Amino acid sequence: MAGAEDRIEELEHLIAHSQYNKRTQHAIGLYKAQLARLREKQEARRAAKAAKQGEGYAVRKTGDGTVVLLGFPSVGKSTLLNCLTNAESRVAHYSFTTLQVIPGVMEYEHAKIQVLDVPGVVQGAAAGRGRGTEVFAVLRNADLIVLLLDVHHPEQCEVLLRELRGAHIRANAKPPDVKVRKTSKGGVKIGKTRRLTKLTDETITAILQEFKINNADVVIREDITDDQFIDVLEGNKHYVPAITVVNKIDSAPPALVKKVAKRVKADLLVSAAQRERIDELKELVFQKLDLVRVYLKEPRKDPDLEVPLIMRRGCTVKRVCEKLHKDFVDKFKFCRVWGKSAKFPGQKQMLLHVLRDGDILELHLR
Repeated sequence: MAGAEDRIEELEHLIAHSQYNKRTQHAIGLYKAQLARLREKQEARRAAKAAKQGEGYAVRKTGDGTVVLLGFPSVGKSTLLNCLTNAESRVAHYSFTTLQVIPGVMEYEHAKIQVLDVPGVVQGAAAGRGRGTEVFAVLRNADLIVLLLDVHHPEQCEVLLRELRGAHIRANAKPPDVKVRKTSKGGVKIGKTRRLTKLTDETITAILQEFKINNADVVIREDITDDQFIDVLEGNKHYVPAITVVNKIDSAPPALVKKVAKRVKADLLVSAAQRERIDELKELVFQKLDLVRVYLKEPRKDPDLEVPLIMRRGCTVKRVCEKLHKDFVDKFKFCRVWGKSAKFPGQKQMLLHVLRDGDILELHLR
């Protein structure tokens, strides 16, 4: 155990202090692959121990989306939760007030969005320090993460992003367009539709061998890094949208607020204590969750334009049927659509038609 930790520390040092160029690219890629394998074994041992001790949070997802407020202790998560929802999370002016997950429901544009206030994280949380193991288990199932920062501590942003990466969460990223298919013989065959600027065939093969893969067909459709290729091989990464929100702007001069916003690339500046710009945050959450409104209409009747059905962008008519009733797909005959996704009002469509925000849908069932 101690030997593995020493090797992890040694590899981290080598990666951090190696100058990246074409000559060192291959060696650094190998270091990263070895580090990933060691961490994987370390995490497996930690997970087995946690399971044996019965650790973790059980949070049932409800509503049209789940948002988790993530931040250091005392950044104002509980106050913000109370602003966004009808929850009553205990608020105090000292650290570690929240010792469990506090759920609330944010109602906005007819959507019911679950918002979770989790215990504040600290540096080293991804490795299990504090309540990190339990907190990141909740984050992996979130539809959106709100990174909440104290305007007086912008350095927290880098730490939170680093901890997310350490917990296998890739904020605001998409899975790399890479396919790896293991074969029984023939060595490693690499196909590329884009020129790779940060990764060579030699490094790809060496990384595969580090993962005990000696025969495989690899297809790469975008310019990726060694980190992204290792992510694909590990297959345990969670890609979650995130927004960065700076809190307590009422307690700092405008010049500092502007400087911090630029440094952390803030999506929004708020004051939860003063309820400042909370409506803007609700709108941002709604947009980032990629929610759309679909209005339902019965044949020969006017559509209900008061209460829409909340769906995810890219939803099909089939998905709407599944949400409305378990038998609707089997009973479906056809539908008519008015709105942006229709070529003309009342266009006849079938189950795989993709709906857009504001569409009116009329279902015809057997």
